[in-house]
Amino acid sequence: MRFDGVVPRLLAGGLATAVFAQAVVHDDARFTPDHVLRVSLAEVPSACESRQDVVVNGTSPGPALHLLPGATSWIRVYNDMEDQNLTMRMAPFADGTPGVSQWPIPPGHFFDYQIATELDDAGTYFYHSHVDMQALSCAGPLIVDDCGSSHLQYDDERIFMFQDYFQKSDEEMIEGLLSTPFIWTGETKGVLLNGKGVAVNLTAVEGPPGGSNGFFGSMRTNSLGKFNARVHADNQIQMEDDCTLPVIDVEPGKTYRFRFIGATGLSFLSMGFEGHNNLTIVQVDGNEYNVPVSTNYLQLASGQRFDVLFQTKTLNELAQSGGKTTYYLQFETRDRPELYRGYAVLRYNVDASVPAAPESPVVELPLDVTNWMEYTFQPLHPEHNQAPSAEEVTRRLILDAEQKVDERTGRLVWEIAHMKLADTAQEREKPVLVDIYQRGQAAVPNYDAAVANNGWDPATKLFPAKLNEVLEIVIQNTGSQYPEESGIVESHPFHAHGQHYYDIGSGPGKYDADANNAKLARLGYKPVKRDTTMLFRYQGQVAPGEPAGWRAWRMRMTHPGVWMVHCHILAHMIMGMQANFVVGNADQIIQIPLPLSEAYLTYGGSVYGNGQNAPSVYHYFNDTYQCNWTGGAQGQP
Repeated sequence: MRFDGVVPRLLAGGLATAVFAQAVVHDDARFTPDHVLRVSLAEVPSACESRQDVVVNGTSPGPALHLLPGATSWIRVYNDMEDQNLTMRMAPFADGTPGVSQWPIPPGHFFDYQIATELDDAGTYFYHSHVDMQALSCAGPLIVDDCGSSHLQYDDERIFMFQDYFQKSDEEMIEGLLSTPFIWTGETKGVLLNGKGVAVNLTAVEGPPGGSNGFFGSMRTNSLGKFNARVHADNQIQMEDDCTLPVIDVEPGKTYRFRFIGATGLSFLSMGFEGHNNLTIVQVDGNEYNVPVSTNYLQLASGQRFDVLFQTKTLNELAQSGGKTTYYLQFETRDRPELYRGYAVLRYNVDASVPAAPESPVVELPLDVTNWMEYTFQPLHPEHNQAPSAEEVTRRLILDAEQKVDERTGRLVWEIAHMKLADTAQEREKPVLVDIYQRGQAAVPNYDAAVANNGWDPATKLFPAKLNEVLEIVIQNTGSQYPEESGIVESHPFHAHGQHYYDIGSGPGKYDADANNAKLARLGYKPVKRDTTMLFRYQGQVAPGEPAGWRAWRMRMTHPGVWMVHCHILAHMIMGMQANFVVGNADQIIQIPLPLSEAYLTYGGSVYGNGQNAPSVYHYFNDTYQCNWTGGAQGQP
C-alpha cells in the first residue's frame, strides 16, 4: 500500500538516520506494530447502492492513522484477499509501486512498513493501494500531528475524504481499459465524502439525528472531560446503508482545521459551503505551511490535500438566520463530459435531523478552473524554503503527455515523452529497484543515452537523474491523437513519488521558460513544496498532438532511489501515463547491505509474514523520537 505524500524523501534515507543492523524477526514475542491494517474484499453499502470493494479494516475509507513528527512507526498491512496482490508504500522496497520499487504483498501474507517522519512533516496525507483500481476504495487518511501545540489556533479537526463511486467492478474497468477496441470506465457514478454519497439518478432522503460519522477526524474530549490534542476518538467511520447525505458536525463559535483529501480515482472537484465564505488555506499537500490564503471555495484533484481553517457561525449569527442549524456543502466535478453535483451537511446541532438534498444548487461555483490559486501559495517560513532558482537548473525535461493508438498492439495508450510505459511495465520480470540490487550498475539507465532521447534510456525505458542535479520538469499537455477523440484535451493531476517538488506554475499552449521566469520574477513568487498539481486543459479541443497547456516543477534530486511520476487518474495511469525515475548510481541507491536485502528480492520472500511464519525485517531507520511531546499519541509511547 502507498502512504501518499508522506515524507517521501525519507524513502531514500537521506535525512533520517539509517541503522545498518541485522534483520529482526517480527514475531509476537519481540515485535508489536504501531498500527494494523487488514485489507479484504467485501460487499459494502456505497452511494445508496452496494459494491464489492477492497476495504481496510472493514470500511472504506479505512481508519485515520496518526503519527508523530520526528518519529519512527511501524504499520503492518495484511492482504486478506484470496487472489489479489497488494502494495502500500514507505522505506526502501516499500514505495508501493509494483514493478518499480517492490514486489506486491501476496494473498494471505502481511508486510511491515517502516515510516520515519521529520519534525517538519506535520500535515495531511493518505494511504492507498497502488495495484490496478484498488485505490478507489482501499485508502484512508494519514495525519502527521504537530509536535506539541501548533502555531495554528483552532479548537478541533475534521477530515473530508472524497472518493469516487463506480457501478462497474474493478475487474470490468481494467479489462475495458486494456482491451481492443478500447472500453472506457465510464464517468463517476457518485462522489463519496467519508464513505457516504448518492449515486446518479438517486435522491437522498431526510435522515435521523445523531450518528458518529460527523466527527470523523475529531479530537473530542477524553473520559476526564479535558481537551487533549492527542486523543483521537473518531478515527474510523461506520458503513451506513441508508440513503442520506454525509454529515460534518460542528459547534457554534469555534475554529476548525478541516483536512481535505482528494482520494478520487477520476473526479476533479470544486466545492463551497452554503452561507460560509471564510476558508483560510494554511497548508497544501502536507509538509510545508504556507502564508494563509483566504478563499470562498476550493478545488480538489485526485491526490491533493488542503488544510483549511474554518470559522463556524456564532450562536448569535445562527439566531439571526432564523435558528438555522444545517448548511450544505456543495461539490461538483469539473473538466469531465458529465457533471456530477453532490451535497453534504454541515450540522450545528447533533440532535437535528439530516435534511434531504436541495432541489437546486445552493452556491454558485466557477466553471473555469485554470486560475484558482495559481502562483499564490508561498512559504510561511521563507528562510527555510529551498526552491531552486532558474540559474540553478541543470537540465530541462519536457514530458509530452499524448493519447495515441499503439501501432504494435492496437491498444489506446497514454504516452509520456513518447514512451509506451504500459507495455514496458508488463514486460518487466522484476521491480526496477530489485533489478538494481541484483545486477548493480548494469540495471541503471544510461544517462547520456537518455539525454539524447527525450530524457529516457531506450534500453531500460527509465529516466535517469544524477544525484543533486536540479531538474526543471515540464509536463506538456497535447490534443488527443486517438481518431475517435481527435484533438480532445483532458486535465491531469500529476503526482511525484520520492520527494516533494516546487511548482513554478502553469499556462496555456506551449511552455516558454523565459516568459515564465519573467512572470516569477515580476510576482516575486517563491513556491511551497507540493506533490500533486494539475495539468489543466485550457481548451476543450485543439489539433491532434498540438500543445495544449503545461505544468512546470523544479526538483533538486537529493534522494537516491527509484521513483514514479504519474497522473493520479487511475485509468490514465493504467493506460501508461507514468514515468519511472532512477536517481543516483547503483552505489548510491543500494542502501541496505546485500546479505540483508535478499528477503526483499523475491516475490513472497521471508520479509513477508503469514499465519505460519514471522517475517524477518530489516530495520532501516532508528527508533529515536525527535518530538519530546509527552501527551502520548496514538501508536506511540
